Amino acid sequence: MHAAPQPITPPPARPTSDHAAVALKAYGRIAEAWGLKLDEAAALADMSTSTWKRARNPGFKGDLTRDQMLRLSALVGIYKSLHLYFDEAIADQWITLANTGPLFDGARPIATMIEDGLPQFLRVRSYVDALRGGM
Repeated sequence: MHAAPQPITPPPARPTSDHAAVALKAYGRIAEAWGLKLDEAAALADMSTSTWKRARNPGFKGDLTRDQMLRLSALVGIYKSLHLYFDEAIADQWITLANTGPLFDGARPIATMIEDGLPQFLRVRSYVDALRGGM
């Protein structure tokens, strides 16, 4: 029996600084685990590289937009689903490997998310949930 997919709960209309701090800390750990380059990590978070450099430090006082919070939330879900489906080594490489799945057409999932933005984040999140039997 498969568990029902967990809905993506949108963050509040105006993310609080506490929500932003938690999201940035989690995403920083994910970006490190995935071995993302600085520019890739920044692009996924919809930030400039200089802002991402500041944002990953504790005590960052900047605000995140609703779009940025949704991106980070989706990335946490993707990370979790990948670790539930694959062993750790593959789970942490999957996002940067060329993929022949229907959403990617031979491209790396990270490249499609950077190029296509939030809608692709949500499609990838649904895709990896479906891989693990969550749909």
